[in-house]
Amino acid sequence: MKKSFFEKAEKFTLYPTTDGKYLTYEELEKKIKKNQTDKDDKLIFLYASNLEDQHSYISQANEKGYTVLLLDSPIIGHLIQKLETTKEKISFVRVDSDSIDNLIKKDETSISKLSDKEKEKLKPYIEKALENEKYTVQLESLDSNQNPFVITQPEFMRRMKEMQQTGGNNMMGSMPDMFNVIVNTNHELISKILNTKTKDKRNSLIKQGIDLAKLSQNLLKGEELTSFIKRSMELIK
Repeated sequence: MKKSFFEKAEKFTLYPTTDGKYLTYEELEKKIKKNQTDKDDKLIFLYASNLEDQHSYISQANEKGYTVLLLDSPIIGHLIQKLETTKEKISFVRVDSDSIDNLIKKDETSISKLSDKEKEKLKPYIEKALENEKYTVQLESLDSNQNPFVITQPEFMRRMKEMQQTGGNNMMGSMPDMFNVIVNTNHELISKILNTKTKDKRNSLIKQGIDLAKLSQNLLKGEELTSFIKRSMELIK
């Protein structure tokens, strides 16, 4: 069968990684196969779109031994879609689209330090402190060394918005951004928040943690950024 232009071009295409290497698809697949195959035997290609903005997420992935691609073209969504539909059992996932423990799901169970009753008590505290409908709170039992709060944007929604914008159809692009606030129930700060008796102190801890997570996603601006700076100064006095 005659090969398509895409199949011919693929052989010579080089994929850049965040550590400055350039690999063919075959080289990349061989490099990541052992460490980046999930529990469903699907090969997960992690990628970033901006080295500076996503530095903390890239660093966490590298610490896990993951290879992260640097795909920073505005039309990269179309390439990803093409690869995912022509290759079997692969998926591209942006490195900041979920917590590091959930980017490549393995057959591993993590036990939460909090009971179900404690989680039920904690979640309303977080939701009330956020007071923003574009954030959805998720409680997860992550590694205790991971951050207490992680803000992510669901891969599907973000990718659809980007593809619609580059394709000239602004229907999805005009939709409001939606984010997940992942609360690491195994982090010591979360236990401290749960056990804090004073409402103002508890809210201050929550807002500080969430604002730090927003900073990592460049979401902290204007009045929120000013409040964060003032609160930080109070905490270090």
